[in-house]
Amino acid sequence: MTYRTFTRCFFCLLIMLLAACSSAPKTVASPPVSDWVARCADWDDWDKAGPPYRIYGNSYYVGTCGISAILITGDKGHILIDGATEAGADVIANNIRSLGFSLSDIKLLLQSHEHFDHVAGLARLQQLSGAKLLASAAAAPVLASGVVSSADPQAGMHKPFPPARVDGQVTAGTAVNLGDLSLMPIATPGHTPGALSWQWTSCEAGQCQVLVYADSLSPVSSDSYRFSEHLSYLNAYRAGLNTLAKLDCQVLLTPHPSASNMRTRLQSSDGLSDPQGCVSYADAVTGRLEQRLTKEKTSADK
Repeated sequence: MTYRTFTRCFFCLLIMLLAACSSAPKTVASPPVSDWVARCADWDDWDKAGPPYRIYGNSYYVGTCGISAILITGDKGHILIDGATEAGADVIANNIRSLGFSLSDIKLLLQSHEHFDHVAGLARLQQLSGAKLLASAAAAPVLASGVVSSADPQAGMHKPFPPARVDGQVTAGTAVNLGDLSLMPIATPGHTPGALSWQWTSCEAGQCQVLVYADSLSPVSSDSYRFSEHLSYLNAYRAGLNTLAKLDCQVLLTPHPSASNMRTRLQSSDGLSDPQGCVSYADAVTGRLEQRLTKEKTSADK
């Protein structure tokens, strides 16, 4: 082998190594979870800024103290679930930047449920990142208009929020893929008609965990709404809870951190890891739903 041939091969190998490194998912040092625990309280203000932290592997908490937003990073770009309120969007953007990630590398925006406290910031984040927004069939018109659906148990309770550009639909049971990332949407209507939960796998140090971002699912409504008068909706509500309880679920996350006791769990020796998390969460919501139905029946009998 001549010196020229050796030199050419060496540089070809170097270029290949650099390309491989640049395509690998970027992992960064994030603030310790103790910073979030110290800064944020249980059921804290929705727009209060709190530090981001690594949940596990390539998954990061980038939301406010009171509202979750989850960033999952990958080799072909990143996925962000939820955008908080209008004011919360800038908190999320700053948290992502502080981790060392570029907003322009966010390629997909996803939603949990279509209420302003979780999706009003998506329009702003879409503007900052240029990302595509994907939504469930029922949530898409709400996100595009900023107006809650008349089928929503909380219809009429919320002011309009900034509309976003919806670029595609999500189908429950069909994975959303981006490079090496694959997130499974699960239909969990109840809190809203278009609500989705999400399941994916993150790995670090050769160990992998299944993460589930379970929707709020609480049976909250306007004073005039009766879940018992909407049987098909109620059946879908229960079906979603049953599905959630059966999921492979090692790390439970929720749109309101305190709904899954995030702050308390972060202080435990196991952190957020809990194989029974989704079961316990689904059981607790089911109990509240049954209490609500009993209350409706009692009211109707009077």
